[in-house]
Amino acid sequence: MSVEGVDLDDLKRRMQGALSVLKTEFAGLRTGRASSSMMDPITVEAYGQSMPINQVATVSVPEPRMLAVQVWDKSMVSAVEKAIRESNLGLNPVVDGMLLRLPIPELNQERRQELIKVAHKYAEQAKVSIRHVRRDGMDTAKKAEKDGDISQDDSRVASDEVQKLTDQMIAEVDTMLEKKEQEISQV
Repeated sequence: MSVEGVDLDDLKRRMQGALSVLKTEFAGLRTGRASSSMMDPITVEAYGQSMPINQVATVSVPEPRMLAVQVWDKSMVSAVEKAIRESNLGLNPVVDGMLLRLPIPELNQERRQELIKVAHKYAEQAKVSIRHVRRDGMDTAKKAEKDGDISQDDSRVASDEVQKLTDQMIAEVDTMLEKKEQEISQV
């Protein structure tokens, strides 16, 4: 859909991008159960560049409270171990040849609160991204009005539509955050 002077579909697509990044970041926050998606945000310095962990190893869940990372290249084991330790997930890998075992510790109340704070930080970053897209949409409408491409009324309608879309996306971020908080708080 396009309102005079502003491509709402493009703005919506960009805002959806911020939501998908948030979903990925939330998937990386652990909730007490092992999940291979916990490893998704981790990047490893490999072959002179930064790569996602799933491009240098296979991540599996052999037990509900254990992750196994099977590294493909023996020379990469220490780099993968280092990346996991520095990932801020609170995991302590046990190296067994080319296999890294990651016992998932029980979440205490203090760690749950830390994870909730991290979730809030991720949500705020998503909101900021959405607001940047909104600003671009508003600027486009103002520029079109200033250039005489659209009337002042059309500019106002476009701005209102952009704001409505922004409010809808921010509400979606809040809903996702609320669900993640409940998931983390669950004992």
